[in-house]
Amino acid sequence: MFYNKSNDHMCGIVGYVGKNECTDILIDSLSKLEYRGYDSAGIAVFDSGEIKVAKSKGRLADLVEKMKTEGKIKGHAGIGHTRWATHGEPSDINSHPHSGKRVTIVHNGIIENYKQIKDFLISQNREFLSETDTEVVAQLLDYYYEGDPLDAIIKVMREIRGSFALGIVFADFADTVYAVRRESPLIVGVGENESFIASDVPAILKYTKNYYLLEHDEISVLNKDGVKFYNLHKKEIKLELKTADWDMDAAEKNGFEHFMLKEIHEQPTAIRTTITPRIVDGLPNLEECGITPEALKKFNRIHIVACGTAMHAGTVGKYIIEKLARVPVIVDIASEFRYRDPLLDENDLVIIISQSGETADSLAALRLSKEIGAKTLAIVNAKGSSIAREADMLIYTHAGPEIAVASTKAYMVQIAVMYLLAFELAYAVGKIDIDECRRLTSLLSSTPDIIENILEHKEHTQYIASSLITADSLLYIGRGLDYALSMEGSLKLKEISYIHSESYAAGELKHGTISLISDGMPVIAVATQKSLFEKTVSNIKEVKARGAKVIMVCRDSYDPEKDIADYKFGLPDIDDIIMPMIAVVPLQLIAYYTSVLRGNDVDKPRNLAKSVTVE
Repeated sequence: MFYNKSNDHMCGIVGYVGKNECTDILIDSLSKLEYRGYDSAGIAVFDSGEIKVAKSKGRLADLVEKMKTEGKIKGHAGIGHTRWATHGEPSDINSHPHSGKRVTIVHNGIIENYKQIKDFLISQNREFLSETDTEVVAQLLDYYYEGDPLDAIIKVMREIRGSFALGIVFADFADTVYAVRRESPLIVGVGENESFIASDVPAILKYTKNYYLLEHDEISVLNKDGVKFYNLHKKEIKLELKTADWDMDAAEKNGFEHFMLKEIHEQPTAIRTTITPRIVDGLPNLEECGITPEALKKFNRIHIVACGTAMHAGTVGKYIIEKLARVPVIVDIASEFRYRDPLLDENDLVIIISQSGETADSLAALRLSKEIGAKTLAIVNAKGSSIAREADMLIYTHAGPEIAVASTKAYMVQIAVMYLLAFELAYAVGKIDIDECRRLTSLLSSTPDIIENILEHKEHTQYIASSLITADSLLYIGRGLDYALSMEGSLKLKEISYIHSESYAAGELKHGTISLISDGMPVIAVATQKSLFEKTVSNIKEVKARGAKVIMVCRDSYDPEKDIADYKFGLPDIDDIIMPMIAVVPLQLIAYYTSVLRGNDVDKPRNLAKSVTVE
């Protein structure tokens, strides 16, 4: 299954063939993919023997309104799309579907060599209506089409380069939908006398839990007779039928105002589901993931490679692993890792963290690491995803579907897994004894209950948020693990509230950043680490003296003087090392309520999409 994340170029594809009227099904299925982020929507349906297209810039609701005015398309087979602009601005013309003369398609991803193909097609007197790379594929399919759709698709697949998934209808083959993928995820759902294509499982859960996962360069053909699959040699192939292991409730809000708030509340359950099966006799046990103490002892260095929120989880992991196991850890942004010619060898472990398992830069980093000869470990939430399949070792984070674009529970379970790994590694290399390993594992197991208690007092974060809504800019500061947390808190706030926000290591303020502090500017100071507390307080006093409005996230036991903090969010008094699991929750809630109070679309922030499958 695919549950995807980050500010990634990821549109939504759906398709339907069956006994029912398909326009409503296409619209409904697309609505389940709205979390992926989009700026336009469209459908193409076989209506009275011909393909009719309706598309519109804006939300799905705009498309529905447009059809009320222009007339609803009716039929039993069609394709649909929500687009996140990569080539050509958001507009009705650039919206999908796109057509050649006899072919209409929807498309996710990027066609890397579209310009060369477009130049060739123009030389063949082909005219283009849009600026998109998608229309180039539609025109190329039409150029090669000589009556056999599979032949045309195979020729095009051999010519185009990039990361993509396509849903295709041919005017000559009424009530038949074709689909193919390379890199970008695509599933084929099967119900009773009906079948579907979709980018993600939530799109079809209302209709069926049974689906096939298309592999790279595999073609599916959906018609009234069912579903067939072919390879690029035009040979029919058999795929394994899978069953979704979560129900529609998991993809609905269940009474919460937004998916993000629901997912913040799901964090205790997600932690328990992720760590409980991996604790045996009070100790971490990752053998089912292919990880043994003997294997862990062999690694000289660890590289953690990820993007966005997943990278912040990796940064927390770095602090914990180095502190407990004394093994050097390097954290890299995936997009930078590939291009800096990283120093790797067969004695290194490369950990790739990705919610979706399809993040393009992270996938490329995984493949580069394997080429060089390093061992790879994937920490992913998406079963069957590319990164999950290609890594040497694999830890699934059992968070279930994460619908909101801003990641919360996926981040939390990524951290939980990093703790288990750190504890097992530290014990394996002899830096902690069995009793300490058991104590730390027990601490980790206690975090869900503590988080549930924090969530019962979330009204305090609403009050803090109300003081931030008019801010133009703010800072998050912290030291050590608190700095790693500050990075995630800042990212959450900026991505959904649209307030400019930066995180800084508190000790760095005096090296330039303190010049930004002006009267009334909010500063969120994370100060949970006892060993660094006094030094952080001195930094807080520095910003307070320059007029900052300080919000402190610290232990409940600390009572700040009035001249240090304007507001305190208190946390339970637990071990320093486990604090990141607890302290991130108020930071998530502050970001959420700030966005709500500013009237933003919390689950679908502007310009962002859930899964980045292009570089």
